[in-house]
Amino acid sequence: MSGNADSTGTRLNSVDGAPAGPLAPGGGSVFGSTPAEKAAANAVETELEPNTKKAADGAKDNTSAAARTFDRWETASGLKKVTETWDQQVKMLMGRLSAEKTSLRGASGLFMQNDVHTGDQLRAVGHKSKLEGL
Repeated sequence: MSGNADSTGTRLNSVDGAPAGPLAPGGGSVFGSTPAEKAAANAVETELEPNTKKAADGAKDNTSAAARTFDRWETASGLKKVTETWDQQVKMLMGRLSAEKTSLRGASGLFMQNDVHTGDQLRAVGHKSKLEGL
């Protein structure tokens, strides 16, 4: 060991020879930690849910119109059955999108809590180190 006091310090930003990761400086592109990278839940709410609902309603309207056109034919009853099945599938898909949105927001909150907790712990260690150096 050399007498250099700096050689015994803790390095939190990297390990020699280790590839950069989400915790390394500049690793933010690997792990979604910025508000822009956590926008998936908002995209589900503002794009996927309304666009899916609009597309589903359009398809249902067209199928219902076709069923009315074929009134008194067997085709009409088949199209009505298709519309019922479609409604069930759309309801399931919308529920799944909502659940995914809720899960994404929950995960974002957990990551935030973890970041705050880790920061608090690191500040406490840094404060303790400064007091020991006095």
